[in-house]
Amino acid sequence: MARRTPAPLPTHQGHLAVQYTTCGTCGTLLHAAHRTHRTIRRLDGIWRLHFMLLRCLNPRCVSFRKLFRPEEEGAWALPHGEFGFDVIALIGQLRYAQHRSLPEIYQELRTREVTIAERTVTNLLARYEELVALRLTDAEALRHRFLPQGQIILGIDGLKPDVGHEVLWVLRDCLSGEVLLARSLFSEAEEELVALLREVQTLVPVPITGVISDGQTGLRHAVAKALPTIPHQLCQYH
Repeated sequence: MARRTPAPLPTHQGHLAVQYTTCGTCGTLLHAAHRTHRTIRRLDGIWRLHFMLLRCLNPRCVSFRKLFRPEEEGAWALPHGEFGFDVIALIGQLRYAQHRSLPEIYQELRTREVTIAERTVTNLLARYEELVALRLTDAEALRHRFLPQGQIILGIDGLKPDVGHEVLWVLRDCLSGEVLLARSLFSEAEEELVALLREVQTLVPVPITGVISDGQTGLRHAVAKALPTIPHQLCQYH
């Protein structure tokens, strides 16, 4: 259905950059492809994100002419998604923790000044259910997807829409943008995060060579314990 009202204007501007400027497959320097932007609606406003796409120009590389996007982009929203992970997490918390109906969730989002259609609430609830239920059990599919890439840069993000409620943890590969694992936890305890990190380590068929997160204390300790030899850095935004 065509949009009947103008899209809301962005209230915030942000700039993202590709942090790994060499190709993870062949090691050659990545070259600028073109500038682009993306608009994402979050609980704190509407963000217009600007960034440069890079690509490998080594014709002998399996990643030849593949576009590399900023690693942090996947922490904002799902690929091609218009709404942020915090909106998805809030919808799931309202539905399954507070047992709100879809019209009630819609009204709550409107109260929080999130511009959204009621049908979109249903779609985002389905995305929440998919994230929580996500498991990688097809070893052959994993090998086919990640062996040519040769490594995983692990991005970790915990989405907590309201204080005192469960946290939706999303673990993704920053190079491909693929979500590797998603799990709702009732706490941010170090031991639970360690178990989550070790689980994703056993799922992927290639080594994890780096970790990117917001650097909160409990998460830093969990990474140091579960992945002690792997470099861990803050994302550009933090």
